[in-house]
Amino acid sequence: MRLIGLDPGLRHTGWGVIDAMGNRLRHVADGVIRTRDALPLAERLSMLYRELVAVIERFAPEAAAVEETFVNKNPASTLRLGMARGVVLLAPAALGLPVFEYATNLVKKSTVGTGHAEKAQVQMMIGRLLPGAGSAEDACDALAVALCHAHHAASARAVALAAGGTR
Repeated sequence: MRLIGLDPGLRHTGWGVIDAMGNRLRHVADGVIRTRDALPLAERLSMLYRELVAVIERFAPEAAAVEETFVNKNPASTLRLGMARGVVLLAPAALGLPVFEYATNLVKKSTVGTGHAEKAQVQMMIGRLLPGAGSAEDACDALAVALCHAHHAASARAVALAAGGTR
């Protein structure tokens, strides 16, 4: 199954694509979509949407996983982040992909083993688990989200099969 993980942000949105075959994971691609601060908000959101759609169409994932965001102390920043997150949820959904959301602590726990891991620990584990993965922080975060979904989707399939399901 090909998965795309997304780490939303208005300035930088990380994306990472992996192939999950049973308990084997393979890095496909990753990157960061950057918008220009000088552009009006609507243009930045539109740029984010167009670039996300292009990435999704290029790599053809079967599902998308998005990291849930935390609330900042600055209400204006939180609002802008929420708008970017809306675009990040919309792009794969508009292309017909199922979209799953994961809390930051769960992503870290699935990747490193502890929900309060530092970003450097997440990057180190992504480098070990997915050789060839990029080193950009936002892209590593997105790959960690994809990895989290791969683990949880595999567990859900195993539980369904054990219960007599056909997944």
